[in-house]
Amino acid sequence: MSLPSLAEIQAAQALIYRYMPPTPQYSWPLLNERLGAEAWIKHENYTPVGAFKLRGALVYLEWLRQTQPQIRGVVAATRGNHGQGVATAARLLGLKAVIVVPRGNSADKNRAMRAQGAKLIEFGEDFQESLEFARTVALERELTMIDSFHERLVWGTATYALEFFQGTPVVDVAYVPIGLGSSICGVAAARKALGLSAEIVGVVAAKAPAYALSFRQRRAVEATARTAIADGLACRVPHPEALETICENAARILEVSEEEIMNAMRIYFEDTHNVAEGAGAAALAGALQEKSSLRGRRVGMVLSGGNVDRKTYAAVLNGACAVAGEAE
Repeated sequence: MSLPSLAEIQAAQALIYRYMPPTPQYSWPLLNERLGAEAWIKHENYTPVGAFKLRGALVYLEWLRQTQPQIRGVVAATRGNHGQGVATAARLLGLKAVIVVPRGNSADKNRAMRAQGAKLIEFGEDFQESLEFARTVALERELTMIDSFHERLVWGTATYALEFFQGTPVVDVAYVPIGLGSSICGVAAARKALGLSAEIVGVVAAKAPAYALSFRQRRAVEATARTAIADGLACRVPHPEALETICENAARILEVSEEEIMNAMRIYFEDTHNVAEGAGAAALAGALQEKSSLRGRRVGMVLSGGNVDRKTYAAVLNGACAVAGEAE
């Protein structure tokens, strides 16, 4: 996969800014004190859907409208944020959207997608089964399938990374969560476009280790995704183009436990008063894991989303050791 150039990322920004402003990046003193480093947070929890996914969806769907003017509507599989991004972008661009989610998916996220005008279908026990069924729905209904990883999604995620790198002092290391890979590939694209040398560190859930295993073995390795708290990271099958880009650009991939993720969610609330969902807190969990090596360095991380169910979040804030039932 070819990473977008600076001009292509800026063109994507021009499109996205028709519908949303840039999100901020802040350095929080209490968080800096806790990490023993100067940390800068990219607040993608401040987008209109509470997560970074709207960016890629807008770029992807606008590209489809330009290249397929006969397009009738789109289908996507999701565990939450991708579906919210697609549903919102479809509404804004005048397209209909069908979203397939696994059974038992987050009720709040399902409500949010329906509120954007999407038709919801519940099918499958995990994201992979929903994805395979979504492709069938697209064929049967003559709709266009919106993949969860695509070059144009990377163009979109690269816009937040460009904002971040241009809006902060030069960072030494950037921590990025990995679901299917569009976010970390976008960070790699912006770093390359600006000629920067920051380390890029991927972060996965220890209970969804497919990308970590694949990175170490330099080949796609399927692994069971059983994370209950970081549903946005619940990838079972790595995408080959994403894996290739990650292997070329990431310094390493960390695995963080459910307990580390929940601790990072609590810390975000305590130190910054921001709500972070599990996947959104994963980058901070990774930075905390490497805290001893960060002293004196400038650290960047993305808070990629804040869409967490109230019941789940209450349990996390109350110090629950395990949370069940949240599946994005």
